[in-house]
Amino acid sequence: MTSHLPYRATTASGETIDVTFDLHGETRSADDVSTLLTAILAAIDAGVTAQAKVSNGDVMQALAMALSLRAAMIPAPRTVTEPLARDLLDTALACASFAQRVPVADHA
Repeated sequence: MTSHLPYRATTASGETIDVTFDLHGETRSADDVSTLLTAILAAIDAGVTAQAKVSNGDVMQALAMALSLRAAMIPAPRTVTEPLARDLLDTALACASFAQRVPVADHA
């Protein structure tokens, strides 16, 4: 049975994005995943705010590089870590494609 992580992100403009992520079958703690996701998004917001000219493409490239480095840090063969990283990313992207976006004007 797949566990899920409902998550709400708020953009710099105040728009909210609600998404329910499917968690990997070996996820130990949905709370830890949520806490890390919040910290990562906050760090990105801080970096983008500090350097207002950072493009979305540069942010996504940095995240891809971070994912590749985290996969390389796992003491396991690349034949295990690389497919896992791709699977996790593909699953997250698929879930995000169903996200509900709420523009600022719709917040009451």
